[in-house]
Amino acid sequence: MSQSILRNITEPIKDDLQKYQSEFESALKSDVKLINTVSKYIIQRRGKRFRPILTILSAHLCGTPNENTYRSAAVMELLHIATLIHDDIVDDAEYRRGWPSLNRVWKNKISLLMGDYVLSKSLIYMVKTKDFRVLDSIGETAENLSSGELLQIEKSIKKKMSEAVYFKMIEKKTASLIGTACELGAISVSDKTEDREILKSFGINLGIAFQIKDDLFDLLGNEIEIGKDVASDVISNMITLPIVYSLNNSDSKTQQKIGRLIRKIKKSKVDISELKQIIESTGGFDYAISKIDEYSNNALADVKNYPDSVYKQKLIDLVNYNGSRKK
Repeated sequence: MSQSILRNITEPIKDDLQKYQSEFESALKSDVKLINTVSKYIIQRRGKRFRPILTILSAHLCGTPNENTYRSAAVMELLHIATLIHDDIVDDAEYRRGWPSLNRVWKNKISLLMGDYVLSKSLIYMVKTKDFRVLDSIGETAENLSSGELLQIEKSIKKKMSEAVYFKMIEKKTASLIGTACELGAISVSDKTEDREILKSFGINLGIAFQIKDDLFDLLGNEIEIGKDVASDVISNMITLPIVYSLNNSDSKTQQKIGRLIRKIKKSKVDISELKQIIESTGGFDYAISKIDEYSNNALADVKNYPDSVYKQKLIDLVNYNGSRKK
């Protein structure tokens, strides 16, 4: 997300984000020097704060943000960071957001323990909300995150995935966390079940569109633009939507070519280029773009009945930007 667009979207919630940031940084503090050193690295190289922004905007849509809103936003970011740290270890990733990953700087042992530390802090802050709805939601989300990741690994080993399984997987491993970020914003300010369900649906639809966009970046982006290894998912044998579509909508000869390329343990630039050409010719990229539009429209429909406000508009802006973002 470009900084200018981000500033425009977050302008109405600047004060809220400062309160969230205070909660977030406080959560990471420790009397162990090594933890503080690694935490400083995490804070300095923080991402777009996409999930906390969604939590705060969702709270504004349903009421007035409060202390639990900022705690919930911190929980979401901590849980997100913990999953990223663990993902980088599993994937042996070298870069995250354009910077060396934790496991590259501190190796796997310290990175794993730091991931566990951040996860434990998210649980502590979850309990601080003293709201069983929050506990229930985050417990379900934590289960979805791990089961979704394992489902992806299982299918990457078999090198085969149906479209239905793909969408089930990304709803669990990506969209569930974004859905919960929006849901917790509603829970923190509203007792209406309808608010909770609508904002969760909004977040899930946005999260699915967000992941499909990342699928496109994995093959069409570059390291400077996206801040991570090019085609890292394909190289690590993770099957993304453009590949799923092309595998399921091409003749047997083309399917064999795709299968041969994604099964190769070491994929060269020539292999990746050939795979991209096949996906392009079989409509995989166009199909992925159409699904981004579909789920983006679903998200917009979720919040259409809320009264017009600057906060509703910023949620709409986030959905629209995802469709056109360059990284």
